[in-house]
Amino acid sequence: MTLTKGRAAGAVAAIVIALLAGVLEYTRTDSLGQSAEAFAAGLIAMAVVGLALSLPGITLQGLVLGGLFVLAGMLTWTATKRPGIIWAVLAVEVVVFAVWAWPWLRSARSLPRLGAAWLGLAYWVFGVAGAVFVAHWKVAGQRVAYAGVFTLAVLAVIALNHKRRGKDLSVGMAAAILLGIAALLLVGAGSLFDSVHAIPDNASAKVMTNRFWGGPGLFYHPNSLAGLMAVAGIRIGFDKAMAWWQRLGVGALAALVLSISDSRTGFVFAAAGALVHLALVLLRRGDDLDRLPSRSAWLSVATPFVVLAIVVTLGGGYQFLLRDRFSDDQNDVTSGRTDTWRQVWVDWKHAGLAEKAFGDARTSRAVVWRVDDGNPIEGPRRDLNTDNAAVGAFRRGGVFGAGAFLLGLGLLLWHAVRRRPDGSLPPAWFTIGAVAAVPTIATEDWLIGGTNGAIWLLLAAGEAWTLLRPAEKPSVDVLEPAIS
Repeated sequence: MTLTKGRAAGAVAAIVIALLAGVLEYTRTDSLGQSAEAFAAGLIAMAVVGLALSLPGITLQGLVLGGLFVLAGMLTWTATKRPGIIWAVLAVEVVVFAVWAWPWLRSARSLPRLGAAWLGLAYWVFGVAGAVFVAHWKVAGQRVAYAGVFTLAVLAVIALNHKRRGKDLSVGMAAAILLGIAALLLVGAGSLFDSVHAIPDNASAKVMTNRFWGGPGLFYHPNSLAGLMAVAGIRIGFDKAMAWWQRLGVGALAALVLSISDSRTGFVFAAAGALVHLALVLLRRGDDLDRLPSRSAWLSVATPFVVLAIVVTLGGGYQFLLRDRFSDDQNDVTSGRTDTWRQVWVDWKHAGLAEKAFGDARTSRAVVWRVDDGNPIEGPRRDLNTDNAAVGAFRRGGVFGAGAFLLGLGLLLWHAVRRRPDGSLPPAWFTIGAVAAVPTIATEDWLIGGTNGAIWLLLAAGEAWTLLRPAEKPSVDVLEPAIS
């Protein structure tokens, strides 16, 4: 089949799938208007698929690594009451990652060099120790399993960087993220343009029907969806190796996703990325950035700010950016997060020495329980995340976990801005993504990985690529200071 025929067949398949989405919505609502909206949403979803598969430099390994993490993250909201499905995906990850990480010991020698490893792995190790010291054997065993999965993932990234000799895994991971977003848009086509969206059977979701979660069979928290969109936009939009239409396409998609997700943290992530990109261009810090004063460079700088302006105006950002989601009278723009962080501190003060040092050992993921969680006073209590990467590392790994987080963050940022020994700079997208992720520490756990760790893994891939890829021919300014 020729390339032209292949594209034609793909276009026909996309239209057919979009039509099916429209037909299914008509059978559900008996409304031609709703059916037309679902058809349009289906077309958008299939266009995202086309964008994802068109990216240059996709590797199978990157696509699978990113895809498994994206799927596992979505299942934490889709299969909340069926944890066996989530563990089945994690089991597949273990097998795939173990094969690609071989030889494990050689790959493990590079682990301490990666800031991402300290961010996303160390607290699991400390957490296992804490559970053992207080004889919570089931929690210790579950944490060993979690630590094994995520350690193998990073080892696979390290080994593939060695084996692939210059093949960047991050493009495939970004493509996998786009495919995941396309899947959510497709299953949620029936309510994509509605003011009330389909939601999972979850207590927190019931008060956020105005935010897009996906649709029956596949849900994802809107904050996580926006975070994935922001990091994929950074990876694709700030790389001039991508075609202009690919960069523009991911910008348009970002405007849509940030608007329908109503995510403040996602908006902050994207805004920080736009500002860091502007700073790098003005400082001429990035071998793969567009350079001013050319017209294309000005366009690349302006585009993310246009996207943000669209989100604030047409996307309704002026309404959701400062709104308290759970109460109209508490005026808490953190949506209850401060109460959770306060509970973490209270629990730590009352914990024993082992848990003070190595983290809360009552549950495998060290979830937080507090009385004012929205459920009746008699319970049951909701399992709350810390929604703060620094607090999360402290909760899960204690004092040692907090120290590892600070070390990992410092290493990640250092590797994102320093020159390599051969004089080359880190990929601009990695610099932008790592620095822009810092403000999100305050309200999300993205930087410490876990089941919902696609953003963390993508940054780990960028860091490993920066440190481990084959040396390039030294540039004429190799002796210049690393940071100018």
